[in-house]
Amino acid sequence: MKIIGIAAGLHEGSFINRLLDAAGGELPEGVGFQVWPGLGEMPPYAAGPVPAPVRKLLGLLAASDAVLMTAPEHSLLPGELIHTLDWMSAGDALTGKHVAVMSASARACGAMWAQAELYKRLQAAGAVVMGAELVISPACPHFDEDGYLADPALRRQVRAVITQLCPAEVMEPALLL
Repeated sequence: MKIIGIAAGLHEGSFINRLLDAAGGELPEGVGFQVWPGLGEMPPYAAGPVPAPVRKLLGLLAASDAVLMTAPEHSLLPGELIHTLDWMSAGDALTGKHVAVMSASARACGAMWAQAELYKRLQAAGAVVMGAELVISPACPHFDEDGYLADPALRRQVRAVITQLCPAEVMEPALLL
């Protein structure tokens, strides 16, 4: 199984980017994981030739079995993520694809609203969406010096999301009519 990771954060080292990297370390043995770093390069959707960064992402998605995403820490989706979702939707890259979403915020409402908006867009693109909202403070030390999850409670929450995603063959999407 191969999973592509997409973080909704544009700031390298942000909590949700670190959470996505750490989640990759929690995957079962034999599951490949690659974080896609191109969010900041995504142009707005436009009919016509597909730009190179979009072609690269669509190729990664076509070669993957599932997607693990982190939603923003605040209540709004960044424009670059909206552009990315528009391109993936237009290219049918998410149709039937299993997508797990995690969000984390010090305030429950911020993560909840961002995740709800992300869920709507993913479902509209045909994705089979699952995941959990992790209401935790990004200020607390949840990571060890190597970037792995040090907090046992957070580790259990992240593994619960991954457990939903990894047995993808058990969770087949509904038939499209």
